Amino acid sequence: MADNTVIHCIPMMYVKCLCCRLSIFTIYCVFQYFHLFLLLFLSQVEVYSVKVDCTVTYRFAHTVITSKALNKANFSQEIVFEMELPKTAFITNFSMEIDGQIYVGEVKEKEKAKKQYEKAVSSGRTAGLVKASGRKMEKFSVSVNIAAESNVTFIMTYEELLQRKLGQYEILTRVKPKQPIQEFQIVTNIYEPQGISYVDANATFFSNELLPLVEKRVTGNKAHISFSPTMEQQRKCPGCDGTLIDGDFIIKYDVNRAKSLGDIQIVNGYFVHFFAPPDLPTVPKNVVFVIDRSGSMSGRKIEQTREALLAILKDLSEEDHFALILFDDSTDSWRTSLSKATKENVAAGMDFVRMIQQRGSTNINNAVLEGVNMLVKDRQEKKLPERSTDMIILLTDGMPNSGEYHLPKIQENIRSAIGEKMSLFCLGFGNDVDYSFLDVMSKQNKGVARRIFEGSDAAVQLQGFYEEVASTLLSEVDLRYPDNAVDSLTTNHYSQFFKGSEIVVAGRVMNNDLDNFMVEVFGQGVQGQATAMDWDEIYPDEEYIFGDFTERLWAYLTIQQLLENRSKGTEDENANATAKALEMSLHYSFVTPLTSMVVTKPETEDGPDSPFISSQPSNTHVEPTLYQKQNHIHFVYYCHYTSVSPAVDGDPHFMIELPERDDALCFNINGIPGTIFNLVRDPEQGILVNGQIIGDKKIAPDGKINTYFWRFGIIHQTLGVRLEVSTQDISVLQDGKWVKLLLTVTLKDSVKFVVLLHKVWVKHPYHRDYLGFYTLDSHLLSPSVHGLLGQFYHGIEYEVSGLRPGEVPEKPDAIMYVKGQELNVTRGWQRDFQRDVKNGENVPCWFIHSNGTGLIDGDATDYVVSGLFKTV
Repeated sequence: MADNTVIHCIPMMYVKCLCCRLSIFTIYCVFQYFHLFLLLFLSQVEVYSVKVDCTVTYRFAHTVITSKALNKANFSQEIVFEMELPKTAFITNFSMEIDGQIYVGEVKEKEKAKKQYEKAVSSGRTAGLVKASGRKMEKFSVSVNIAAESNVTFIMTYEELLQRKLGQYEILTRVKPKQPIQEFQIVTNIYEPQGISYVDANATFFSNELLPLVEKRVTGNKAHISFSPTMEQQRKCPGCDGTLIDGDFIIKYDVNRAKSLGDIQIVNGYFVHFFAPPDLPTVPKNVVFVIDRSGSMSGRKIEQTREALLAILKDLSEEDHFALILFDDSTDSWRTSLSKATKENVAAGMDFVRMIQQRGSTNINNAVLEGVNMLVKDRQEKKLPERSTDMIILLTDGMPNSGEYHLPKIQENIRSAIGEKMSLFCLGFGNDVDYSFLDVMSKQNKGVARRIFEGSDAAVQLQGFYEEVASTLLSEVDLRYPDNAVDSLTTNHYSQFFKGSEIVVAGRVMNNDLDNFMVEVFGQGVQGQATAMDWDEIYPDEEYIFGDFTERLWAYLTIQQLLENRSKGTEDENANATAKALEMSLHYSFVTPLTSMVVTKPETEDGPDSPFISSQPSNTHVEPTLYQKQNHIHFVYYCHYTSVSPAVDGDPHFMIELPERDDALCFNINGIPGTIFNLVRDPEQGILVNGQIIGDKKIAPDGKINTYFWRFGIIHQTLGVRLEVSTQDISVLQDGKWVKLLLTVTLKDSVKFVVLLHKVWVKHPYHRDYLGFYTLDSHLLSPSVHGLLGQFYHGIEYEVSGLRPGEVPEKPDAIMYVKGQELNVTRGWQRDFQRDVKNGENVPCWFIHSNGTGLIDGDATDYVVSGLFKTV
């Protein structure tokens, strides 16, 4: 590539819709030495091989994804590896091979990895992204700059313990190659010593032509499943580039169950015990449904809740007892006691459900306590069967904003009232619910939480969760192992054992005396013994395809449980659990929320090792990045190293996303049309971003005039670049001349912004086209960066307390402590178009009133400048 500076223009996105926003395009701005290409050259990248190799031994799955790509162009360009993996999986390896050079990952403690990364960020930059993707998966992607006519091979490995639900295990592989692949293959080998009872393989993208291509062989305790369509079989039509392969490839299976109290295997000093005895009778249940009917449940949510409840009530056994409590800011019980699930009572309950209507605000505390008191009272009055299980199922879609709304206090109240006498299951409906609050409250009370995603299948999700927990077979299950024979046990006491599930316990064996390795199982409804078998003696010829699986399974299970238990104990207990989980994550090379993966460039003549970092996906936004300068490569896969994601959009709405806190702050600036504000100014890096606002075409009947950003000026002094982006065009000052562009502009090497153009119906009587400005990456900016957005790039400390009802029931007020001040703030929502440029998504945030006074430094007028490229 030549050294001269020219423009690199790529059309990135263009969306048409029938609403007032007729089109939206995205402008990516990242500074670099760049070149001119006027066509989408990504068609010259050929992904010629994708292989998914999954090995399952005793429910422990080891998956290796290998992807190979070729840059066929005569210039270097970025190649992207993207993969979605199960949320319960731990990445154990990520490596790349580029022109014979292999880069292999090493797991390190997250803060140490971050510091190592920060020492290396001076090199150039290409971009990647890791984020939550749907209900069961996490998205991992990384891009790397590849030389002309060169190859790259990506290899990712992850491991997970398959969980048995509703009587089966599920292996889910998401495949979205986006083009026919010369060598495409999914291979799964399952080895289960108990024997495999059935295997089913299907895919969401299967057609009548693709289904017969699945090869499935089951022989006793082994199963082999493969799917490898040719390029022509992958095509949507003969000769076209579209592919049919787009969705989930799903394998479901189960194992043979002997009439015993579990199956125990010992391998190389570690044991694993799978407990799922067949043919146990279901224990009658006493269930109180506590249903949110507040105003935010209006529309489709309340309809789907009614639909799911009607189906659930219909499936109750006559031995069960049930109650219904509706709540908003008050509660409304169907009856004062639980009712036996006779046909007449179920029919009456269904009539009550059909009458549910939304109203009012949200008082979770009183509603759950009423359900607890009802169960306690009926138990005391002996209205419920002695051998039965008590549970509360709470469904809510929002934050408590009536009655007691301090979340730790609600948790304390409910935990104290329940007193381990029953289980609490929480369902969080939609994106606005505080899921972590529900998750902790469930775990504190022998239950689990589940997020119900808004969509056409929400009612099915509700029913599916109920089916998982509705049929209790055993309660208070203890699995006891010989004294002085085992140590380092994973959890061996379970409050409930549900139909179709499985209890898994693992540990370290102190000696190999199998004659005395007798396991005792105690529970309400079962008692007996199980015996262990040594894998080496019974299956001496069996190879462990991925090492000592029982030890890694034990480590995986221990780490998962330590991470889950961090919210249950005292401060010291939680700290000890975190320290132990970190120690084991490092020892067994698991990328968890406590660790990051550092991939180190091998020693070469060019200099010392150059690190790049990877960390475990979470429910917050995670941003991995690959850095490259000449042949020095740095890959970053780190949980928002910038810690904030400032943006401005709308009239104009400023939003500061804080992924690590799963929160956001927002404020408006109400200025006079024509005013120019400084958004970002970094004198050390020579970067400046200013924006000018524009008003509506005329005053609306309600007298309100909205203002929006319609023009941005961007300067990179080091490169001598000036960029003007407006609602009409993009202009770049090059060699003293302005060049107008109509395509997306990609510039690279220090900071990454996204500008969104919102097109409004041209004949709209009031509104105009306007721009939104989002920051994707700001890590290379200096500590002196400032501006309305820039001042937040290095984070902000604040606390919120004193939650109280606001003027609008669903928007509570609170006190925010920030920068030594107390501010009155309001919980609300802001539309964010960063991830969904067509429709946007509602992001909950704390709204700071009066032009952000108290949150921003100084006053909003301090940021007014005299010109689009001026600093004063």
